[in-house]
Amino acid sequence: MRPVFHSDLTAAARALLFAPRRGREELCRMMLREAEWADRFTQRLGKVHPVWGNGTLSDAASRRPLAFEVPLDDPEYCACLALVLLHLSHRPRSFHM
Repeated sequence: MRPVFHSDLTAAARALLFAPRRGREELCRMMLREAEWADRFTQRLGKVHPVWGNGTLSDAASRRPLAFEVPLDDPEYCACLALVLLHLSHRPRSFHM
């Protein structure tokens, strides 16, 4: 997966916020997996994957419905941000030059 920036985090959280609560955990794992697969595809073939995107988390998230941006004090949004951060913290870090 490409390096993760603030925009990746917020896009993923907005995708989770749009999704039903009970499906968010799996959706988060799926977006991270797709971003990783897309990055590998892009590195190997030199083009963007037609379904999973360019290897960024924001591209994987943006291929789904996104909730409107809400303030950071929204408890549901905070839970979605925390979920993304939790899953990111448990993934091995890949390095890109």
